[in-house]
Amino acid sequence: MQRRFILKLAAVLGAASLFAANAAHAEDTIKVGVTGGPHAQIMEVVKTVAAKNGLNIKIVEFSDYVQPNAALAGGDLDANSYQHDPYLQAQVKDRGYKLIRIADTVTYPMGIYSKKVKTLAELQPGAKIAVPNDPTNGGRALLLLQKQGLLKLRADAGLKATPLDIVDNPKKLKIVELDAAQIPRSLNDVDAAAINTNFAMEAGLKPKQDAIAMEDPKGPYVNIIAIREADKNKPWVAKLVAAYHSPEVKQFIESKFGGSVITAW
Repeated sequence: MQRRFILKLAAVLGAASLFAANAAHAEDTIKVGVTGGPHAQIMEVVKTVAAKNGLNIKIVEFSDYVQPNAALAGGDLDANSYQHDPYLQAQVKDRGYKLIRIADTVTYPMGIYSKKVKTLAELQPGAKIAVPNDPTNGGRALLLLQKQGLLKLRADAGLKATPLDIVDNPKKLKIVELDAAQIPRSLNDVDAAAINTNFAMEAGLKPKQDAIAMEDPKGPYVNIIAIREADKNKPWVAKLVAAYHSPEVKQFIESKFGGSVITAW
């Protein structure tokens, strides 16, 4: 009787231990949304580093900028890593998302690309320039065009400048607003285009080699990891940030992207 009791007790304790282990494993499994290209490639390395610290990351890849925040706010993701902070703040304000920034990741300087001219000086009057159609990246593109002397914006236009804020346009450039992810495929249809570096690289463009103008990397457009505000104190958050900010990830970024992607920590 005593032996049977000991065996049953061992079985119960074993089952309890297995249940606890599975529960702990479940708690340390998160879904992280990224866009294709460098963000996805970097997160693969983050995933490997995080696994060493007991955090299992499932990477979910998106092809646009809108869905990763919608999925995060809706509970289909635990975090995302694809956007700069001005974009997140615009989404929070416009859509009411309760999302917060928990860490800086990398900077992707925006570039201007063209298959028709080799310098901006070659652009003819009335040339078509494609820019992203979302408020923050569109404003970013217009600020870059202003920096290059192609147009002038209202002094108070700020980071969310739109074509309506253009007050001087000597070459009568035609600003064509397109979805950021679609712009690389539209290069044949315009004279030049402002393209986010992650989408440029995904399309096979080499920013340092192919861009005819580049944004200053030390601007406000540092990319971030975002989570739901309610999750900020969960243990996996610190593990995710530590994995991203690890020496292994920094080394990968510096060796893989040759200065086109710059670490922000």
